[in-house]
Amino acid sequence: MSRTLHGVAAALAVMLASSTAAFAQDPSGKLVVVTSFPKDLTSAFQQAFQKAYPKVTLEVLNRNTNAGVKYLQETASNNGTDLFWASAPDAFEVLKGANLLQAYKPKVEGIPEKVGAYPINDPEGMYAGFAASGYGIMWNSRYMKANELPAPKEWSDLAKPVYYDHVAISAPSRSGTTHLTIETILQGEGWEKGWRTNKEIAGNYRTITERSFGVPDGVNSGSFGIGIVIDFFALSSQASGFPVEFVYPTVTTIVPANIGIVKNAPNKAAAESFVDFILSPEGQEVLLQPAIRRLPVNPATYAKAPADYPNPFKDTSLGSQVNFDVEVSQARYNVVDALFDQLITFQLDGLKAATRAIHQAETALSKKPNDKGKALLAEARDLVAAMPVTAQEAADPQLAGAFTVERKSATDAVPERQAQVEQKWAAFAKENYAAARKKAEEALALAR
Repeated sequence: MSRTLHGVAAALAVMLASSTAAFAQDPSGKLVVVTSFPKDLTSAFQQAFQKAYPKVTLEVLNRNTNAGVKYLQETASNNGTDLFWASAPDAFEVLKGANLLQAYKPKVEGIPEKVGAYPINDPEGMYAGFAASGYGIMWNSRYMKANELPAPKEWSDLAKPVYYDHVAISAPSRSGTTHLTIETILQGEGWEKGWRTNKEIAGNYRTITERSFGVPDGVNSGSFGIGIVIDFFALSSQASGFPVEFVYPTVTTIVPANIGIVKNAPNKAAAESFVDFILSPEGQEVLLQPAIRRLPVNPATYAKAPADYPNPFKDTSLGSQVNFDVEVSQARYNVVDALFDQLITFQLDGLKAATRAIHQAETALSKKPNDKGKALLAEARDLVAAMPVTAQEAADPQLAGAFTVERKSATDAVPERQAQVEQKWAAFAKENYAAARKKAEEALALAR
């Protein structure tokens, strides 16, 4: 054999060896992901990832954020999950605090340190942001026209009488994205004023859905006109041709949706490859698909987005009013959810009745002013807005520790301490709403 042929053969041998080594290092086996994301998103990433890594079989376990956190806590001693994938950064902080995540630094370059004022990745590397999300208001333009409703711009708009029985939200105890929305309002406006805003809006609710996607589905179909949602629900509805519009209120925040590798992940190599894939240019472009419409964390990806696509790296007004504190949110996470359920979800009929009476009295007094009626109306509003705990009490670990079981209904069995606290709050709300309704009716009588 000539020297030339010997050289070619040697080169081929080296190439073959390198290729074989690389192939041998490709991840394989089953990759288990616990996620709160809808099938439209998970299926798109599943197909793209398995095309890039054909030896990996991706198994998706869909659970809402709270249920996903509890699942990882309950299975920690015999963990079979590789990745946790969800929107709420405070949920990741809960897992991080429980030592249920393991650090990994993605190999992908080009991701900034922050989106708006918020860090994209956990400083300790326990989880990474892969998409950005904001929170706001979506509405069905045909519904709004048919019901002669103006387009809302701010959270406070949704408390106006004109929107009574036209608004929907999902329960924050069953939706991590809704929890972030409620917490954003609380941090942006302060505890007392934030709860006043939340409860005044809640008086206009048509329904409170069990899952977050129930809200955009209802707006899309025209079952109700307005929904409080995470931005991608509205953006994907628009891309799918529904007559939907969306606005970010001034008090909103842009925070990353995250992914983290679970401690003692059975398939760590595949988990790392999945994290790198969703942050790669190919993975980030998946977020632009019409059925997904998430905000990429790589600024370069926006060059391939539609012309009117929100871009938090260019539009610095998005989320600029709220410097979201994930530690504050984490400390009172379960308390906020329980308060919402006991004061709003399970007391919605009483809250709506009080709100309706307040609206009627307000309209009558605007036509026939009465000082005593005005004072009664102010008392009624304060009774609705009143809270059974302060912000400081809500962050107390002893109170937070009482909530160990996720409620799906008011009749679910829970530990005695949790039941006692929740019953106290429910009684507080029921009594206040009844008293508020009575005062509003008295004010209405004075205006007749």
